[in-house]
Amino acid sequence: MKFEFKYLIAIFAENLTSIMDILFIVLGLVLLIFGGDWLLKAAVALSMKLNIPKIVIGMTVVSFATSAPELIVSIKSALIGATGLAMGNVIGSNIANIALVLGVTVCLTTIDVQKSFYKTDWPVMMIASVLLYVFVIFDHTISAIEGGVLFVFLIIFLVYLLKFQKQAAVVDESSDDDEPLPLYKTVMFLALGGLALWGGSELLIKGAVNMATHFGVSERIIGVTVVSVGTSIPELAASIIAVMKKEKAISLGNLIGSNVFNILAVLGITAMITPIEIKPEDLGLLQNDIYWMLAISFMVLPLVFFPKKLRLNWKDGIVLLSAYVLFIYITVFA
Repeated sequence: MKFEFKYLIAIFAENLTSIMDILFIVLGLVLLIFGGDWLLKAAVALSMKLNIPKIVIGMTVVSFATSAPELIVSIKSALIGATGLAMGNVIGSNIANIALVLGVTVCLTTIDVQKSFYKTDWPVMMIASVLLYVFVIFDHTISAIEGGVLFVFLIIFLVYLLKFQKQAAVVDESSDDDEPLPLYKTVMFLALGGLALWGGSELLIKGAVNMATHFGVSERIIGVTVVSVGTSIPELAASIIAVMKKEKAISLGNLIGSNVFNILAVLGITAMITPIEIKPEDLGLLQNDIYWMLAISFMVLPLVFFPKKLRLNWKDGIVLLSAYVLFIYITVFA
C-alpha cells in the first residue's frame, strides 16, 4: 500500500508538470490576444493623431512591440551560450511570419497591397536578409561590428519611413472602429499591449520549450519550430485582430516590419552585446534554415503580382501555408 502511494505521488508530480506547461501555453495565448487588441488600438490612435499612414505605424510601433519577445529570447539565449536557439529563433520567426502568419491572414481575408510594399518594404526586408546571410555564412559568426552595421541600417530605414512615407500620398483603408483617443489612453494601451505580448510570449515559450525538451529535441530544432512559432504568436494575434478590425495595412506592415526588426534590431542588438557564433551541431541553420528564410521572403513578391496585381487572397495563403508545412517536415524529419 505504501509503495502504491509513492507510485501515485510520482505519477501525479509528473503529470502536474505537464499540466502546468499546458496552463502556461493557454494563459500565454490569452495574454497575446488581449495584447494584440490593445496594441492595435494604440497604433490606430497614433496614426490618426500624428497623421502617419497606418502601414508606417504597423512597420514601426506595432512591429517593435511584437518583435520584443524575439529580442528577449535571443539576448537571454546568447548570454547563456545557446546561440543556436538565438539564431534559430530569428530565422524561424521570419519564416513563420510570412509563411504561417501571413498565410493564415490572407486565408481569412483578401489584402490589397500598397505600392510602398515593393518600392520600400519588401526590398528592405530582402536587403536585411541578404546582409544576415553574408555576415554569417563564411565565418559562422555575427560579430559586434556586424551587429552594429545591422542596427545602423535599421535607424536609416526608420528615418526614411518617418520622413518620406509620412509625406507620401498614401490612401489608407478606413475603418468604422477608428476613433481618436486621449494621449494618456493611447500610451496606456501601448504599454499594456506590449507588456501583455511580452508576458504572453514568455509563458508560451516556457510551456512549449519544457514540453519539447522533454522529448529530447535539439536546440536548433526548438529554435526554428517551437520558439519561433511561440514568438510569432504576437504577430499572428495582432494581424488577425487587425483584419477583424479592418486594419489590413497594419496587418501587412506589421509582418514585413517584424522581419526587418528581427534581423536588424534583434540580431543587431544581441550581437553588439555578445557575438553570435553558430556551433557545429547547429550548422543546419546555415545549411537549410537560412535558405528557407531567403526563399520564402522572396516568394511573397511574385505572389503579390500573380495572379492578380497587388492583391493577396486565400490561394496565396494556401501556397504560403504549404511552404511552411514542407519546411517543418524537412527540418524536423529529414
